[in-house]
Amino acid sequence: MSRRAGTNLREPLPRGGPPRYGPAPEDRPGAGGVRRTPLLASDPRILVVAPDDGVIGPLCQGLDALGWRTVTARSLAGAVQVLIDWPLEAVILDSRLTDARAGVEAMRQTVAPRRLPVLAIGADSIGWEAGTTEIAMSAAPHAAQAALRLEHLVRAAIAEEEVSLREATFAARGEALPVAEPDPAPLRVLAAGKPDRRFLALSNALAALGCEVVAAPTPYTAFDYLHERPFDAAVLWGAEDHAPALSIASGMKRNTRLYHVPAVLYLRGSGEINLAELYNRGFADVAAADTPEEETAERIVALARAHRRHVAIRRTLEGARGSGLTDPATGLFTPELFAAHLARVVEGARLRRRPLSVAVLRVAGTDAIVAARNGGWLDRALPQVGAMVSRLIRTEDTAARLSADVFALALPATRGPAARIAADRIAAVIGCTAFDAGSEHPPFVVEFEVGVSEIGPDDSPAAALERARADIGRR
Repeated sequence: MSRRAGTNLREPLPRGGPPRYGPAPEDRPGAGGVRRTPLLASDPRILVVAPDDGVIGPLCQGLDALGWRTVTARSLAGAVQVLIDWPLEAVILDSRLTDARAGVEAMRQTVAPRRLPVLAIGADSIGWEAGTTEIAMSAAPHAAQAALRLEHLVRAAIAEEEVSLREATFAARGEALPVAEPDPAPLRVLAAGKPDRRFLALSNALAALGCEVVAAPTPYTAFDYLHERPFDAAVLWGAEDHAPALSIASGMKRNTRLYHVPAVLYLRGSGEINLAELYNRGFADVAAADTPEEETAERIVALARAHRRHVAIRRTLEGARGSGLTDPATGLFTPELFAAHLARVVEGARLRRRPLSVAVLRVAGTDAIVAARNGGWLDRALPQVGAMVSRLIRTEDTAARLSADVFALALPATRGPAARIAADRIAAVIGCTAFDAGSEHPPFVVEFEVGVSEIGPDDSPAAALERARADIGRR
């Protein structure tokens, strides 16, 4: 991208050096004052809009170190220009900026129809109307927490884009995609920990915001409740060693049904703690001991609402499997439906300036597979294989059964190398499953040959899919 007035580019670091950060260089006269900090390997992913480095500066340094490359604009005019130049994934906004709240809508209109999640930071943002931004925090979060939240926001935005594309594909074929609306019931929050004045105050603050709060004094009762009923969030009271809270959070991450339920750790004291380790353990948020209960409650409610919205999106996309347009044996897209939808997804990716890849998985012709095919056992296993494929893809991905033993994936917002990793993982998981071959033969496993193609700006869907087929066996 060319330089323009009002833009300064920072020099890249040698690979392996520490992340470079410091005061922004003097901006030349021009629109907005933009500071770009490219390294060697990748374009930036996150737009930071802030009048100076005072509030968000250290966060940018931490995000850059974690691989979430940032580019900074010093005004809303500069932010709009950066969004025109680069297909960035999310925005971190300093609420001290003049007209910050009005600027959110301006930035979103600039990139439409691409969805643009916004994380606002600053005391002013806490009082903004609900829905103005996806997240509002009074102070800059830890970089590990921000990276985790940004990942969830970006994935949710991509999934919502896929919902609109899938609705259009189904409508064009005369069938409505059943849209699952978020549950209108009060948000359900599990509060796990021993009774304490501050913890009870937090429970009261959550109740005042309309939440249904269920108290669990021990990890055992917490897990009982988590398995008995659905929750939108869990807030865990940190004891002196945090062991009970860590036990609950770890258990939630090992359970596929509870994996996405946000867990919040409410610290009991101000002792030294490794925040990065806590976020890597799976906590969605950590509230410091001096954080007001009202603000902590607002953060928990925001996480719970986002989770409930994500559940509705997931149900909508999974609802396509039960339609009359999909393969009845597996619930996957048929070749005709996949071709129509892939054309729409390709056009949507170009319009939104997102990458897109396709993958083809073909059952390998191993001796065990040949024997299972001759005995009819492979035909019996393939519907189960297809169902496994549908459960192993991400919410926003589309899987199809192109023929009896060939499957295809459309992977939005995914580069070629990442698509190959995803397809290889699916093949590896299915390859660990043994299928029945009758009483006279040992069980067999289904191995796949994988081909991947990243769709370029001028590629047709058919050409990209054919290139993925041709890629099979090239490694």
